[in-house]
Amino acid sequence: MNYSDLAIHTFTTKPWSIDQCIEEYARRGIGGISIWRETVEGEDLCLVSRKLRDAGLEGVSLVRGGFFTGKTEKERRDALEENRQAIREAELLELPSLVLVCGATVGQSPRENYEQIRDGIGAIADDAANHGVRLLVEPLHPVYAGDRSAISSLKVANDLCEELNHNNIGIALDVYHVWWELDLAEQIQRCADGGWLDTYHICDFKPDQSHLLLDRGIMGEGCADLVGIDDMMTAAGFEGRREVEIFSSKWWERDQGEFLDEILYAYDKIYRSL
Repeated sequence: MNYSDLAIHTFTTKPWSIDQCIEEYARRGIGGISIWRETVEGEDLCLVSRKLRDAGLEGVSLVRGGFFTGKTEKERRDALEENRQAIREAELLELPSLVLVCGATVGQSPRENYEQIRDGIGAIADDAANHGVRLLVEPLHPVYAGDRSAISSLKVANDLCEELNHNNIGIALDVYHVWWELDLAEQIQRCADGGWLDTYHICDFKPDQSHLLLDRGIMGEGCADLVGIDDMMTAAGFEGRREVEIFSSKWWERDQGEFLDEILYAYDKIYRSL
């Protein structure tokens, strides 16, 4: 079956090398790939880019930049340099966007974290544009607000994009993080109207998950209204690929080909009838 409308994040199949990801995704007819920096660490990025082209895989994003917050000016300055390096990597890989997990520092208020994120993104937005890389803010579930991201809802991400008012900044929407928002349809439409609705990540939120980070569900395993959210995205005019991003220590211990086939089976069951 053809999955040209689908992309996979390489962290989904974490045990695989980048060469294995490229080969196995392409063999199954998957159309796109988002590459985690960990997957290509130590690789010749120009060679990886050529392999993507040869396999017919379209690159969506490099994952991840961000983590702009810090109690000292040096910490925040070092974060900017790390993000500039990620931008250069995305350019070498010919990936059009860099996903930002924006950061939060324990001991700082949500407002302090937000303002440091705003100022950090603002400081590198022009540089990213000059390299042909669009910056995508990913709002995270509030459970991560203490130490991973102060951008804890789609509304806050929209507010941030509106405040920054820069044409090289958009949003990466992940159902795992936003499924619970009561005004989600309104915020998705607002995101689209602002020109910020860039990418769309899918998985499922298991209410009985054993680990807050590493037990995401395959689509259909949890409680997120995946069909309803997909309808919201369609109504807002989103025409990009759905991207599977699943962190699962349970599945990483098993055969990754079997894992990927289970993902595609779930994708067929939920999305092919839409």
